Amino acid sequence: MNNNRRAFLKFGVAGAAVLAGLNQLLKISPHEFNEKLTRRVIGTGRLGPEFARNRAVMPKANGLVGLDEEIELKDWMLKIDAPGASQRIMTIDEVKSLPRVEMTTELMCVKGWSEVVHWSGTPLRHIAPPSAPEYVGLTTPDESYFVGLDRESALHPQTLLAWKMNGAPLTSEHGAPLQLVIPVKYGIKNIKRIGSIRFTAERPTDYWAERGYDWFAGL
Repeated sequence: MNNNRRAFLKFGVAGAAVLAGLNQLLKISPHEFNEKLTRRVIGTGRLGPEFARNRAVMPKANGLVGLDEEIELKDWMLKIDAPGASQRIMTIDEVKSLPRVEMTTELMCVKGWSEVVHWSGTPLRHIAPPSAPEYVGLTTPDESYFVGLDRESALHPQTLLAWKMNGAPLTSEHGAPLQLVIPVKYGIKNIKRIGSIRFTAERPTDYWAERGYDWFAGL
């Protein structure tokens, strides 16, 4: 076989592969494409950028759904459900007894603004079952705000259950006593005042996805 024929065959195989890939992409929505691509990147352990502590500022109190009523810290509890296990109940002191980490990361809003914030909390993976299912759903105590996460994002090392912001306890408008911090996703996934966490094999509903936004919401 001469070199020209070999080159032609290689080009034909490569072209067919590209066309097949494009054909598959055309069959999925932009949201699905974003999820497939970003899940692969996050699955490799990509970390969100971290910054010097002195760059941290007080973020906007954006998104108050689920925060209508004041709560007493002593009355708050975190409910944790997982397949094949009894429901766990944790107080805020029990959550704070888990391994603690601090990080200064960027909070990015789908509206275009971003702010650097210093967080203190524990990685969500510390409360996950040994064999975590595909998805995690989180809701506020009144269940009016809710988010869904894929397993890779939920167990990401920078995904925190945070109880402090810039060295001080969370304020009510910023999600006291516990909020999710997930630097590899937009702020709409950073649910405030978490009331329950459910590990599940079925994709959970998501407040903003139900309103037309990307369910995955990855950066």
